[in-house]
Amino acid sequence: MDLQEIKSFLDLKVEQYNQPSFLDDDPVSLPHLFEKKEDIEIVGFLLSIIAWGNRKSIIKSGNRLIEIMQNDPHEFVLNYDSEKHFPQFVHRTFNSEDLDFFFRSLQSIYQDKGGLEKVFPQKSNQKGRIESFRKTFLEVPHFKRSEKHIANPSTGSSAKRINMFLRWMIRGDEKGVDFGIWKNHDMATLYVPLDVHTANSARKLGLIKRTSNDWKALDELMQHLQSFCPNDPCKYDFALFGLSVNNEI
Repeated sequence: MDLQEIKSFLDLKVEQYNQPSFLDDDPVSLPHLFEKKEDIEIVGFLLSIIAWGNRKSIIKSGNRLIEIMQNDPHEFVLNYDSEKHFPQFVHRTFNSEDLDFFFRSLQSIYQDKGGLEKVFPQKSNQKGRIESFRKTFLEVPHFKRSEKHIANPSTGSSAKRINMFLRWMIRGDEKGVDFGIWKNHDMATLYVPLDVHTANSARKLGLIKRTSNDWKALDELMQHLQSFCPNDPCKYDFALFGLSVNNEI
């Protein structure tokens, strides 16, 4: 297929997969349990950070996080006290010490910096937006080991989980999978979360030549997706992910 044929094919697959039924077995279903902006942000952010492994496992751990936050994430974060609330939690390599740090950092962000939306610069490109957020998030005292849970594009990471969180918060359409609640950010600047599925589909379609799933590969893919739809390149995440996870490609 040439690029125009690939675009037409992916446009069809976006329509197929960007549907409310996508929520049935995806972690993004959990922030959809909430209506308050800050609750959606906090649950979405924490879910994205632990989003590795199979989706059932991620959802199980996500429900545990919501339980820890007493089904009131924003209030819990604002009133968090390590001595009173130190959590018992583990998901893969993300453990209780990491979660304690994340709660303390989120508390600082909501109390002192205007909330999560404010610590992602609006006018920056996606790489700069994530790097600036990372610097802010790590200002709170923490164990060095916890830093691995906040991706660093400057070292080559594709920042899959933070890109996914930003897609959820910034991208919006009538289908209602993504929230689109950060109105001051531009969907055109978003990058897709480059996971095994999206990367496999992209390589089979010839949209990525690079063999590593790093930021350079993501840049390569985004040049194509931005040319396909300059205003909403991340919509193709649904197509690329769905094609691979459903063994269509």
